Amino acid sequence: MPNRSCHGRVIAALVGCTALVLSVTAASTASARTEYRSPSRDLGRQVLGASDGWASQGTGTTGGSAADAAHVYTVTTWAEFRAALAAGGSAPKIIKVKGVIDAVAEGCDAFAAPGYDFDAYLAKYSPEAWGLDTDLSAEPDDSPEGLRRASAAAQDTAIKANVPANTTIVGVGRDAGFKGVSLQIKAVDNVIIRNLSFESPIDCFPQWDPTDGAKGNWNSEYDTAVVYGSTHVWLDHNTFTDGSHPDSAAPSYFGMLYQQHDGELDIVRGADLVTASWNVFTEHDKTILIGNSDGESTAAGDRGHLRVTFHHNLFSGLVERAPRVRFGQVDSYNNHFVANGGYSYSFGIGKESRLVAEHNAFTLPQGVSAAKVLKRWNVSPLTAADNYVNGVKTDLIAVHNAEIPAETLQSGAGWTPVLRTGVDPAKAVPRIVDCGAGAGRLG
Repeated sequence: MPNRSCHGRVIAALVGCTALVLSVTAASTASARTEYRSPSRDLGRQVLGASDGWASQGTGTTGGSAADAAHVYTVTTWAEFRAALAAGGSAPKIIKVKGVIDAVAEGCDAFAAPGYDFDAYLAKYSPEAWGLDTDLSAEPDDSPEGLRRASAAAQDTAIKANVPANTTIVGVGRDAGFKGVSLQIKAVDNVIIRNLSFESPIDCFPQWDPTDGAKGNWNSEYDTAVVYGSTHVWLDHNTFTDGSHPDSAAPSYFGMLYQQHDGELDIVRGADLVTASWNVFTEHDKTILIGNSDGESTAAGDRGHLRVTFHHNLFSGLVERAPRVRFGQVDSYNNHFVANGGYSYSFGIGKESRLVAEHNAFTLPQGVSAAKVLKRWNVSPLTAADNYVNGVKTDLIAVHNAEIPAETLQSGAGWTPVLRTGVDPAKAVPRIVDCGAGAGRLG
């Protein structure tokens, strides 16, 4: 992860960062508006401000701010957290998380089915023994693949947490968060997630697919957070990271990386009206997916939905998908993108996407061209104005088209975002965002 002076300093330095952010002119004090959404100093009672991204449209996003005393919970363990989620149905609730809650504290062996043996799995399904023409879907339950499936099912049940409607989940203090958890925000409305650090869950039992690509591939499950068919979701001042299990430390089997991570945040299956503000997304490969398929079976539910705003987020040390977009009207402004040597791209332009990427800052290492910021997966128009690369105002579309003419991008997304509380000068974004984004920044 690149050195970010504000995130690495002691509390005294943070005071300086806050002063700097609040000193920005009244026309652009996005930081102040984010931290003081409502008169309450209780994070659980704060709501998304008016005109703050797509999640403010319509009824707005209030989460569990109206919870009565009986539906306010403070949790310190995984069991307490899941019990609090289940209590009270969809009545407004506030869940306050203290400390770090680990859903896989007992390790992967706790989920393994009797008889599961990874060495036996490798021996049976190696390309030399199995080949690359047949997948493993027909393998019986007592086979190494069948036992892997059973083990994966046990982990799935153990680490997923379903978030009900009208819920606010907030971290208490500077060190609250989760390890190994997959938050499922599925088919509900009105959810707020704030001030939490998330260490991405690892898939203890990735599946080998011999037919995936020319050499086969390992495929994993478990997004850190998935917004699936839900509306009015606000994710603010959180940190998403691979933490103690980076891909760089993962082994290879059959000549392919043993991939144990999926996404940090996926917004899929007709999800809509989402704002992600002041988060840190770091040390990850396939980071954020908006719309999970080009297929018509999902396109019908995605068209007209997947409206998402990203502002004042730090995207640091990522490989790709920040985000990759299908179908959605996505507004990305005032974000800071910091790349390293493993960088592939930031914005993925997918089927029928209408991305507006404005007033962002990109810090790229020497030898990495600004042409890589955009990646065309399908022919879809986008707006990309007033973006700065290494302190220089850069026309991202023009640079891309000049260097990668085989993937020409079209300018003009066809819509103009209006749900913005204020726009900071793009040149000031690195300092403002690096000082203000991530968990532990709120009172």
